[in-house]
Amino acid sequence: MRLSPWVITHTEQVLREVLQFSGPADVVISRYFREHAKLGMRERGAIAETVYAILRNRLVYNHLSESGAGPAMRRLVLLGLADVYGPDAMGGISDEERDWLEHVMKIDRSRLPRKMQANLPDWLYDRLLAQYGEEETQELSRVLNTPAPLDLRVNTLKMKREEAVRVLKEVPVECEVTPYAASGIRLHKKIALQNMPLFKDGGVEVQDEGSQLLAQIVGAKRGEMVVDFCAGAGGKTLALGVAMRNTGRLYAFDVSERRLAKMKPRLARSGLSNVHPIQIAHERDARIKRLAGKADRVLVDSPCSGLGTLRRNPDLKWRQTSETIAEMAQKQREILESAARLVKPGGRLVYATCSLLDDENEKIVSDFLAKDGRFALVPMQKVLEESKVDLEMGDFLKLLPNRHQTDGFFAAVIERKE
Repeated sequence: MRLSPWVITHTEQVLREVLQFSGPADVVISRYFREHAKLGMRERGAIAETVYAILRNRLVYNHLSESGAGPAMRRLVLLGLADVYGPDAMGGISDEERDWLEHVMKIDRSRLPRKMQANLPDWLYDRLLAQYGEEETQELSRVLNTPAPLDLRVNTLKMKREEAVRVLKEVPVECEVTPYAASGIRLHKKIALQNMPLFKDGGVEVQDEGSQLLAQIVGAKRGEMVVDFCAGAGGKTLALGVAMRNTGRLYAFDVSERRLAKMKPRLARSGLSNVHPIQIAHERDARIKRLAGKADRVLVDSPCSGLGTLRRNPDLKWRQTSETIAEMAQKQREILESAARLVKPGGRLVYATCSLLDDENEKIVSDFLAKDGRFALVPMQKVLEESKVDLEMGDFLKLLPNRHQTDGFFAAVIERKE
């Protein structure tokens, strides 16, 4: 594929905005594309992929771009484009730039310092090193710096997973069933899914296998009262509604009207009628208190650093800090305490994050259990066996991209004593 010289120019402009880290990279890129509506789909794809490649490999690219002629931002873009599309794909570059690219692309990056190869900020690298050790941290960071696959969840109210696989292969789309999630399908490459009847008719939803597993271990059953405490745009809510076979009552709470609004079209496609989306002001809202002690199951997919999703959101590692993690942990404690009030005796709560850090995970749960003697930890291995998930875990669910090919997820199941 030969890229227009304009791709370099536009990518530089987008990158300059993204590197200010004033907001999520995907929001900045989407806004830029709206403002430059004449850009074609191929150009948009090249710009976005290159920006994400630079965010993933920022430390190595900064090092490699220290030499060479021209503006540093342009050299970063050339490196990103060369890595994604190959150095011969670019139009409009000078002989001097081509010679420089040829030179730097021959550099053996495996000989660079390991910390640089990880492409993580110092504070995050040091924390992962303390948790996982050097070899695991290197492998984890390597996989975090690659693009994520596209996983789908089949809406089994509408079709079986085997049927969805058959429909996809007829397109044809290369895919396979996910090894752990009962309704998951993994695509080998990204496609324009939103144009397919399979998606438009509610047969499938985009959802990482790890996220599907979180909904699965909640164990929601027919006729129960279930609460998705931090529902967001409703990915896990919809999975819970299907698990309940569209019976019982499923409350989807969130503080964001914008996020809940994104759930509406997904809910309409799904065919579910047991979901009740409710916007709340905060975790102690009066509408929550009315359900105190009544819920069979509560899912707390807690707001977190999102560091387990770096394959999809590589800008997060440059936007988060040690300070933001500490602030987040305090909020997580408050949310968990409030959500726990909803659980009835004998009921269960699943606390989950898409974080890799103990401070947002085990520590939050351990502190809560030490403080509230009404709850006890249910070992994750027992929960997985109940859910018929073939996965070896200890007390907690800890999914890592390098081990499980999912996003990084943590989950703990706690049960209120009878």
